[in-house]
Amino acid sequence: MNIFSYHLVKIPFLDAIKHIASNPISTQVKGLIHAEYMTAMTLGSPIFSTSRILIGEVAVFMQWENETALENYLKLDSFGKVLANAWHVRLSFLRVWGKYTGFKIPDAEDLLGDSTSAVVAITIARMKPLAIPRFIHWGRPVEKLVRDHPGSLFSLASIKFPNTVSTFSIWKTEKEMTDMVHGHSQVSQPKRHSEAMKERQRKNFHFEFTTLRFKPLSEYGKWNGQSDIIPNTIEIL
Repeated sequence: MNIFSYHLVKIPFLDAIKHIASNPISTQVKGLIHAEYMTAMTLGSPIFSTSRILIGEVAVFMQWENETALENYLKLDSFGKVLANAWHVRLSFLRVWGKYTGFKIPDAEDLLGDSTSAVVAITIARMKPLAIPRFIHWGRPVEKLVRDHPGSLFSLASIKFPNTVSTFSIWKTEKEMTDMVHGHSQVSQPKRHSEAMKERQRKNFHFEFTTLRFKPLSEYGKWNGQSDIIPNTIEIL
């Protein structure tokens, strides 16, 4: 079965700098469909601050032909072994909006277990350089909305220079996530996301943009000492 995985890992500063220029993930990995190697960022933090771009914290988003290919990569590949000792979640595809080169979206969609099941949302885009100031203006309020939302269990952003940006968020339920998207949440300034989407439709920020929704299958390892970020999944330490 085609699966996705999302990994968070802390690596030495000098290795992080080197990997920004030289991706450590080979395109020849057996069973790997596509991978995005990115530097983690703190959602909603000031643009010019040390907390904005977290050099040394890496986010990797990958698509695999099957789970065996992922297992072999984590056991046999040099960088895969680094990821194996960190945190990751395995994901089953639910829905997609938009398109992004590299990933091969499955025809079949999975189903969430029930209305109380957790859901994972990932956005990824290639920015138009001249649109970046406008994107920041509209995007930072949305980042704060996602970061502070009571339905959000975990969230972060990431970047791959020069112009790839992404977000990753885990939600208690699909309804809480969709309420946030459409501006129906019982929070301050609930329409920040929907207003930003209207602005994107008016004048696009991106060359490519997609939003992907996933069912979390299993969680591995720890991130910042926590190993039970996603409820009701198989937890493997």
